[in-house]
Amino acid sequence: MVTNIILVGMPGCGKTTIGALLAEKLPDYVHIDLDSVIERTAGMKISDIFEKYSEDYFRKLEYDTIKLCCAGSKRIISTGGGAFENPDNRATLLKFGKVFYLKTNPDILYDRLKEDSARPLLQKENPKEILNNMLKKREQNYIKAHYIIDTDLLDLNEIIGLILDETSS
Repeated sequence: MVTNIILVGMPGCGKTTIGALLAEKLPDYVHIDLDSVIERTAGMKISDIFEKYSEDYFRKLEYDTIKLCCAGSKRIISTGGGAFENPDNRATLLKFGKVFYLKTNPDILYDRLKEDSARPLLQKENPKEILNNMLKKREQNYIKAHYIIDTDLLDLNEIIGLILDETSS
């Protein structure tokens, strides 16, 4: 069995939901949602961190949190959408677990996120265009994951099954 299972991908691809469901199937694993850990540590929402301090400040918190969370084992780590952009984060995540990119069509992502006011990078004019551009930019790093799962035509149980198949060997 793998040390850690790490989920990367765009906001809205299902990292947190799938991570929590994986933890139910793997009772000796703990699910860690990095954004939730950062919010608890900082004592404020991510959107407030962005507004009050900056995206750079948030990314530093994210980097420190990733190092801390990857130090353990038997963890299912759901990263934030931009976490895999940082080369140091990417190297740490790839080293300390099997990384799964949950690839999702941008139209599906938009439908899931269009009402979510907690996404600071999408709280601008033309959020669909922003999402498409963000995906184009981030995809070059997401595809460096150990595994790519195209989630568009799969249900949650099928996605979880694919991850369990890859981590049980």
